[in-house]
Amino acid sequence: MKIAIPFFFILSVVLVVLGFYFKSENLAKGELLIGLGVVCGFLITMPLFLYNRWKDRDVKDYMLTKDSFKKMREYEVNKDREKREKVDAKTNENKNA
Repeated sequence: MKIAIPFFFILSVVLVVLGFYFKSENLAKGELLIGLGVVCGFLITMPLFLYNRWKDRDVKDYMLTKDSFKKMREYEVNKDREKREKVDAKTNENKNA
């Protein structure tokens, strides 16, 4: 997988570049090469890349459920509380000085 993804990516880029190069001489051949490069990029390289990136992850970690909303609210409450405590500490320091 580590070799296949870069191989197909480089292949698709090379095909597109060659397609633009040959397009000035032979329109049909150039467009065919560009099309093959795009197809290789989107139908081979992209699914391989996405599978490689997501294969060891749990989809439930990225879904919005009641538990995740609860965790987000708790995080925001704790964040606001810490902010208020810092402001209160600075205010107390200014009063004592």
